[in-house]
Amino acid sequence: MPLNYHHLRYFWAVAHDGNLTRTAQRLNLSQSALSVQIKQLEERLGHDLFERRGRQLHLTEAGRIALDHADAIFSTGQELVATLTGSFQDRKALRVGALATLSRNFQIGFLRPILSRIDVEVILRSGSPTELLEGLETLNLDLVLMNRPPPDDSLTPFETHQIGEQEVSIVGTPERLSRDRPIAELLAEQPFILPTTDSSVRTAFDAMASRLSVRPQIAAEVDDMAMMRLLAREDIGLALVAPIVVTDELNSGRLKEASDHPRIKEAFYAITLRRRFPNPLVQDLLERNALSTFLG
Repeated sequence: MPLNYHHLRYFWAVAHDGNLTRTAQRLNLSQSALSVQIKQLEERLGHDLFERRGRQLHLTEAGRIALDHADAIFSTGQELVATLTGSFQDRKALRVGALATLSRNFQIGFLRPILSRIDVEVILRSGSPTELLEGLETLNLDLVLMNRPPPDDSLTPFETHQIGEQEVSIVGTPERLSRDRPIAELLAEQPFILPTTDSSVRTAFDAMASRLSVRPQIAAEVDDMAMMRLLAREDIGLALVAPIVVTDELNSGRLKEASDHPRIKEAFYAITLRRRFPNPLVQDLLERNALSTFLG
């Protein structure tokens, strides 16, 4: 029995929307009729394509494979029409997720090679690690940017690409750093704006303070780089940040780096899902962003 491509298109629409009701409304179908179409496809393929968790639909492993094929099939159909009609107007989409706390300057630096391409639309979403990795698994995201790798074992479907690394600095207003002083003195005398304790940078900072036998005064613990940047500008204390976070302030002289460097590095990662049909834009972007090239 041949495959019914109408059923496949309905499945494809629901898989990308992630919501049966919304898709039914968009296609001007009843929800029950759409469910029947997908059920018939599942019967033809011999596998469930979705599983329901609460009110959300999530692709099964068979569903992810079916979606990869559906993407290829309908993309080929669009290319056929474009080739024979001479209309190459369709834009490619790249869906990128990033930690809500990740530096915006870093994100722009990584995406810069494709942001100016008129044939590419970049959809950028932010969220927590759990939300972003789930987005990868459900194929709602092609790539996730993080400053720590996800759990890694033989059963994990993720691929981790280290795409950058930069030393972290101690940054503050010129008034706070008017004299060149060693880090031990700064730790003993100045309040600090630090990442939260679940950060690898914070762990390294605490270890450094312990080696120096200093207990620093903590003015604020912040999990958002934009807020850390703002607090440093407001002279709340010295901030432990990668210079890329405060590029504009350093260039303007509003903030400066301490002369003594903490020798702490922050790594940046691009996380992808092992897919049979990966988005070709992802590989292109990874190749254009060799390790540390965009960090200077």
